Amino acid sequence: MEEPLIERMRAYGETIFAEMTRLAVETESVNLGQGFPDTDGPRSLLENASRHILEGVNQYPPGPGRPELRRAVSRYRSRHYGLDFDPDSEVYVTVGATAGIAASLLALVERGDEVIVFEPMYDSYAAMISLAGGVRRPVALRRDAESGRFTFDPAELRAAVTPRTRLVMVNTPHNPTGTVFTPAELEEIAAVCRENDLIAVTDEVYEFLTFDDRRHVPLASLPGMRERTLSISSVGKMFAVTAWKTGWVTGPEPLVRAVRTVNQFLTFSANGALQLAIADAIEGEGEWIEAQRLSLQGKRDRLAEGLGDAGFDVNVCEGTYFLMADIRPLGYRDGEDLARALPAAAGVAAVPAKVFYDHQDEGRHLLRFAFCKKDEVLDEAVARLRRWHRDAG
Repeated sequence: MEEPLIERMRAYGETIFAEMTRLAVETESVNLGQGFPDTDGPRSLLENASRHILEGVNQYPPGPGRPELRRAVSRYRSRHYGLDFDPDSEVYVTVGATAGIAASLLALVERGDEVIVFEPMYDSYAAMISLAGGVRRPVALRRDAESGRFTFDPAELRAAVTPRTRLVMVNTPHNPTGTVFTPAELEEIAAVCRENDLIAVTDEVYEFLTFDDRRHVPLASLPGMRERTLSISSVGKMFAVTAWKTGWVTGPEPLVRAVRTVNQFLTFSANGALQLAIADAIEGEGEWIEAQRLSLQGKRDRLAEGLGDAGFDVNVCEGTYFLMADIRPLGYRDGEDLARALPAAAGVAAVPAKVFYDHQDEGRHLLRFAFCKKDEVLDEAVARLRRWHRDAG
């Protein structure tokens, strides 16, 4: 186990998030650091969950998940992406996507195996690879000067492969950069997997939160990838109920069986009443999902304009809840220093992006702002940042 990594994740990840929340409370700041909505999902979803609880669905559900939810997940993957999975053997319900990621990496990574990750990365990837005894091989996502979006160098991806490489971890739409990988980018990843006989684990929790007519394309839908890909998603982002912690893993039976073998000793099963409500919502709340997507697109634009007016250089966001902003035009170089100063100076909290990197210099100049908040919350944050920028200038 890479003890220094675990210590760094604790020091720069958990502590920074907790510190930003504490500073936001102490200074009565607008907290744009935490990535969860401040509004609830569709009313029918909430009412159905309550009804199932009151009707007595309060004991362990089947370990693989309620069959109603597994069938609903199978149908939506087929409906949206043309991917057909047997709900009995190729769909598995987990306690949120994080548990699906944990079980997948623990099941598939042996000590000394190398895992390619795109950085910046969601913090659980590095921690779980370390706990499995694996070794990370980060490939940087960098801002493209012409498009303003984050992407990777295919040559760097290929150079990261060694004889010890076992797996590629892919997150699209990508937290925190907001990149939605294009079919061409996904084909580069797929080619590396096919040529080197690698497994792919994909985190697709923001699959329905893409903007400007971009479309999420699952890596598993590319030629030769269904049989080597585990795809993970969840209800939290789909229906704005992040505390429900109900997710699912889809993929070929041997890989799903490996996840199931590990997860039965981790969390075993997710809440059965919530699973039933989610199954109904997946089938019947397509219009709500689309309305949420359009609303978030407007919130992205609202915050991006305000951050630009406050002196930040805002990167292109194609999906997710987050904007990445370059602090160098403001005369700052270290996002951690500015993140600590902003609550008292401006009354707004954000997260320093370098906590999402192994190579922290890559993200030292970036802050992550969450825009999944009410319009009036975003407007207040923008007004405060504009005042701060005006007064500082």
